[in-house]
Amino acid sequence: MNRNEKNPYQTRQVSGLLGFLFFMAFLLLANISFAQDKVSAIADTTQIKIGEQIKYQIQVDTKPENLVVFPEGDSLFAPMELVESKEADTIQNKTGYRLLKEYFLTKFDSGHYVIPRQKVLIGNNSFTTDSIPVEVNTVAVDTTKQKLYPIKPSIEVPPPFTVPDWVWWLLGILFLAGLVAFFIIRRKKKAAEEPELPPYEQAMVELDRLDHSDLLEKREIKEYYSQLSFSARKYLDRKIYDRGLESTTNELIAYLEKERQEGHLNLTENTIRDFRKILDRADLAKFARSKPDVITAKEDRSKTQHIIDDLKASVPEPTEEELMQDEAYIKEQARRKKRRRIVFGIIAGAVVIIIGISALIATKGFDYVKDTYIGHPTKELLEGDWIRSEYGNPPVAVTTPKVLIRTDLPLTEDEKQMMPGLESFAYGSLLSNFYTVVNTVKFKGEVKFDLEKALDGIYAELEKQGAQNIVMKHEDFTTVNGAKGMKVFGTLDAKNPVTGKTIPNEYVILNFAVKGGFEQVIVVYNEDDKYADEIAGRIINSVELLNLEE
Repeated sequence: MNRNEKNPYQTRQVSGLLGFLFFMAFLLLANISFAQDKVSAIADTTQIKIGEQIKYQIQVDTKPENLVVFPEGDSLFAPMELVESKEADTIQNKTGYRLLKEYFLTKFDSGHYVIPRQKVLIGNNSFTTDSIPVEVNTVAVDTTKQKLYPIKPSIEVPPPFTVPDWVWWLLGILFLAGLVAFFIIRRKKKAAEEPELPPYEQAMVELDRLDHSDLLEKREIKEYYSQLSFSARKYLDRKIYDRGLESTTNELIAYLEKERQEGHLNLTENTIRDFRKILDRADLAKFARSKPDVITAKEDRSKTQHIIDDLKASVPEPTEEELMQDEAYIKEQARRKKRRRIVFGIIAGAVVIIIGISALIATKGFDYVKDTYIGHPTKELLEGDWIRSEYGNPPVAVTTPKVLIRTDLPLTEDEKQMMPGLESFAYGSLLSNFYTVVNTVKFKGEVKFDLEKALDGIYAELEKQGAQNIVMKHEDFTTVNGAKGMKVFGTLDAKNPVTGKTIPNEYVILNFAVKGGFEQVIVVYNEDDKYADEIAGRIINSVELLNLEE
């Protein structure tokens, strides 16, 4: 064969390669079948209006003994919608049987779609039909014949009950104010409290304070005896008998008599008798309004000090073991007190943080707080430092959040000969939340490329990469520096082969055929990711084809 003659098979192969999503090898392989087994599919039309139906027919030629299984199920024809599936008709011919299966399909969104390839089983063999592109057009409305009506006024729908933002702010301010007030009052209270002295020293201070009072000059005998008896009772309560303040006079004296007789207290009978007299006079002054004279009151004051001295002397000195136990107890109490302060501080800090987070959620929204403070991969990409680079030959300039890495594509020797300048640069993968690719190719010799014919190849490669439920649209596109091309966009589902989870994605593919070469920019991202959508827009709007005038 002459090298200058064009090979039809080679031409078809080049058209398919140019339309691939990742410029991987694409060969138009016919299904291998036996001489009498053949499958084909036709559509009565490839141009419909929204809501119109397409009659899609699968024809099978086979032997009479072979079992034929036709495709069934609504999802098999996605993105087209299955309206009706009829029973298969059988026609006998010279070589065997011909089976005809008809389906009626429709679509209610305008755009460019593809009836996907269908799998037919004949015996133990599987056959696949060709995909068929379909154009769904909008329905033209004649506004000169259709009566127009005025636009109805909007109706405000009351929102569901929500807590106003000012309520959260008010609660936060009140809490902080209460916290500050608590610490101020607590600090003042601690400053006002005098540290308590040991029992004996405290009793002496109270007696000295009583001496310097003017209760006797004012003849306030009741108050005088109340403070006098209280100082002695309090010393007993703290040092000897922990019920000294709440016991009656008889109970207190009975306890002292019992302790003296058992040898626990080294007290004389005179000390106990004097203590009883002072307590009796105090009771009479408080409850019977008795008023002893001033001289008796002063004598009782002196006797009270002697009684406290005798009580102090009667208590044996604590052993070294008791002192160590007291020291350990004091340290434990100090540790508990410190622990309580730490716990309180942690709780107070946690409450303040919770209030702050609640206020942010109320004003900014939960997604903003989660993405900003916990992190979101595409948000970090969007807010990071973007890079503008040139890729391939012919060069394509594009701004991306990360530098694209060169990838090696598995090509046959024939493909390498036809496309010596094939280069691919990528970031991410089809299963990640964001994926972008730049492909450039320089063909050997003069090749005329038709962008419209590349759509079938793009759809086939998307399916090959595991995409499902592909919705494809296309329109003309012009870069900021005037390069014209075709923009293919839509939605697809990517299935994770490990987890089996299906991820809804959006995609945009820019295709340019210039100067004997082909350039392609691909962006695929999660459908519900607003940050990825903004990244995709910035990338697409930054694309430039360089050296167009050379």
